[in-house]
Amino acid sequence: MFTDDATVQIYTKTGPGAYEPVGEPLIGGDGVRYAVEHFMAPHPELGSSHHVTADHLIDVDGEQAHLNAQFVVFEVRGDPRPPGGWPDGAFGAQGSVRPIESGYYDTDLSRVDGEWKIVHHRVLMDLPMAPPSA
Repeated sequence: MFTDDATVQIYTKTGPGAYEPVGEPLIGGDGVRYAVEHFMAPHPELGSSHHVTADHLIDVDGEQAHLNAQFVVFEVRGDPRPPGGWPDGAFGAQGSVRPIESGYYDTDLSRVDGEWKIVHHRVLMDLPMAPPSA
């Protein structure tokens, strides 16, 4: 999805319409992989997260494009099945889903060898963000 030299920069919200970068830009797919592996705690057993995007606005100009979208990240935590089975009256999904992050994607793309690739990806968080530990 990313060019080898793509940059990904995460921004923390500092005020109405104001942001500042969190850490250094991530470079290329390897940088994104590092972020996925190190910027959030591992999921517990029966846990996952879902990243949902909405309201995509895309402008295409020849071999270049710009994408804006909103995102929400949901934390999913399944309840373990009790040793004696589910209690009487239990029905449907067992666990919790809660939103944990939201913001905007501001992304530049280029067509490379006939495929659209991300060149610059900015993640504008709606909430203040503490930087990851080294």
